Amino acid sequence: MNHILLALLFQFVLAPISWWLGAFFVIGYYLGREMAQAEYRVIQNFYAGKRANMPWWGAFQSKAWNIKSILDWVLPSIAVIIVALLALVLK
Repeated sequence: MNHILLALLFQFVLAPISWWLGAFFVIGYYLGREMAQAEYRVIQNFYAGKRANMPWWGAFQSKAWNIKSILDWVLPSIAVIIVALLALVLK
C-alpha cells in the first residue's frame, strides 16, 4: 500500500508536466528498485554472496523473484496507468 501511495505522489508531482511522464517515471523507478533487490536476493541465495559469481542476467532469473517483489512493481504501475488514463479521458 505504501508503494502505491508513494507512486501516486510521484505522479502528482510530475502531473503539471505530464501525467504519462509521472507514470513512466514511477514504472521505471519501481522496476529498477525491484530488479536491484532481485539481484541481491539471488546473489545471497545462489551465488555464495558474491556478485562476481552471478551472470549479468542474474536479476532476470525466475528464482530471483517472488510474489511480493512482483506485486511491489506491478501494483504501483497499474495505479499510475489508471490515473494517467483517467486524466486523458477527463481532459
